[in-house]
Amino acid sequence: MAPVSIETPPMMSGRVVILGGGPGGYEAALVARRLGADVTVVERQGLGGAAVLTDVVPSKTLIATADWMTTAEAASDLGVRPHAAAGVAREAGAHAVDLDAVNTRVRALATAQSADVRGRLEREGVRVVIGDGRLDGPTAVVASGADGDEERLEADVVLLALGATPRVLPTAVPDGERILTWTQLYGLTELPERLIVVGSGVTGAEFAGAYNALGSEVTLVSSRDRVLPGEDADAAELIENVFRARGMTVCSRSRAEAAVRTADGVAVTLADGRVLEGSHVLLAVGSIPSTRGIGLEEAGVELTAQGYVRVDKVSRTTARGVYAAGDCTGVLPLASVAAMQGRVAMSHALGDAVSPIRLRSVAANIFTAPEIATVGYSEAALVESGAKYLTATLPLGRNPRAKMMGMQDGFVKLFARPDTGMVLGGVVVAQRASELIFPITLAVSQRMTVDDVAASFTIYPSLSGSIAEAARTLHHRIS
Repeated sequence: MAPVSIETPPMMSGRVVILGGGPGGYEAALVARRLGADVTVVERQGLGGAAVLTDVVPSKTLIATADWMTTAEAASDLGVRPHAAAGVAREAGAHAVDLDAVNTRVRALATAQSADVRGRLEREGVRVVIGDGRLDGPTAVVASGADGDEERLEADVVLLALGATPRVLPTAVPDGERILTWTQLYGLTELPERLIVVGSGVTGAEFAGAYNALGSEVTLVSSRDRVLPGEDADAAELIENVFRARGMTVCSRSRAEAAVRTADGVAVTLADGRVLEGSHVLLAVGSIPSTRGIGLEEAGVELTAQGYVRVDKVSRTTARGVYAAGDCTGVLPLASVAAMQGRVAMSHALGDAVSPIRLRSVAANIFTAPEIATVGYSEAALVESGAKYLTATLPLGRNPRAKMMGMQDGFVKLFARPDTGMVLGGVVVAQRASELIFPITLAVSQRMTVDDVAASFTIYPSLSGSIAEAARTLHHRIS
C-alpha cells in the first residue's frame, strides 16, 4: 500500500514573546511554534514555573508519600502483618518518615520535570531566556538577566503567563524556617513536631492532611464554619470528619491574626485572643497575582482591583496583541486551565481555529485522603440559580471493589436535569478520585444524559461502577 500523504497546515509567521514559563506559557509556546511563529519565553525561576518548581509537582510528590503512609496504616485491616526481621519483631504500621529524604526526592523530581520542559521547548525551536521581564509598551518585552544585561524583544504577540505568589500577613512574616509559605516547605530536613496550618482552603487542607499522615501533630485554623468552604458541602464535611478521626485538631470559625517565633517554635494568635503554640506554622491564606511593577497598565493592560489581568474568553487583554493565561488572570487557579488558556490564546492570535474555554467542563481535584474531584455545576450553584435538578449519591462503602480495597470513606454524586436527564455535574470522593472523575467530565462536556452513562459498560468489580449505578438510579426519576 502506498504511503498516505498528510497535508500540514500552512505555517503562520510572527514574533511571539511569552512572559512566564509555567503551564500557560510553555503550552502556548508549543502551539505558537507549530503554527510557525518565532517564539521566545522569558522565565524567572526555571521552565515549568511555580507549578513545577514550588507548587503542583512538589506538593503532589509530597502527598504521594503521605498517601503511602495512609495506605500502610490500613494494611493490617487487609490481613497484612509485618514479619520478624533479624530476630526483632516489628510493630504493625510502625513506619517513620525521613523528611530530608522525602524533600530531596521532591526537589529532584521538580528539577527533572523543569529540565524536561526546557528540553522539549528547545527541541521545538523555542528560545528560552532566564531572567526577569517587563512590558515596554504592548509590542515589546525587556528581559533582564542575572548579570544585569537587558535585551529588548520586539513582539507581534505577547502572552502574559505571570503566575501568582503566596499571600502573607504583615503580622506573620515568613522566615523560611518556622513561619512558612507552601513554597518553603521543601527545605525542611525534619518533620515538624507540631504544625499549625493557617487557612482551610484547598492548599491548607492538602498540606494539613499530608503532614498529619506523615506523623506531625497538626492543628488546622479555619476562619469559616468548616474546612474547604468553597467545595461540595457533603464532601467537605466528610473530609473534616476524616481529619478529626485521624487526630487532627480543627479550629473552626477562628481567624489567625499574627504568628511570631518563640524560643523553640511559633505562637499563633487568634482573633478571639487564644494563642496556639507549635513547632512550625504554614500560611495558606491565598495567592497574589504577580502583575505589579512590570509595565502592564502603562501598556494598556487593564487590571482588576485585586490585581488580576482582565481577559475575555479567548484570553485577550485590553491591550491589542497582548494575551494572558494562568493564575495572573484569576479565572481558575488550575494548571490545566492555565495550559488551555495559553493554547487558546496562541491559536486565536495566530489565526488558527479556536473555541472559547468552557469552564463548566473543567474538572478539579483536591489531593486530600480521600481525594475530592468535581466537574460541572456544583450543587450550591444549582441552588443559587434556582435551577431544577435531580441528584443521586452513592456511598462507596456499598461498592464491592471499595470493600476489597478497605475503602470506607467516600461517595459518588451526580446532578442531572429532571426533564432530559442531561448530566449537569458530579462529585467523587475516593482514593484516586482524580482518575475517577474523567467519565463524568466526558458526560458533562459532551452533554450526555444519565441514560448514556448508565448504558456504558463498566468493569466488575470497579469503583467506576458506582458512577454507572448512580446514573441508573437517576433514570427512574426523570420526568
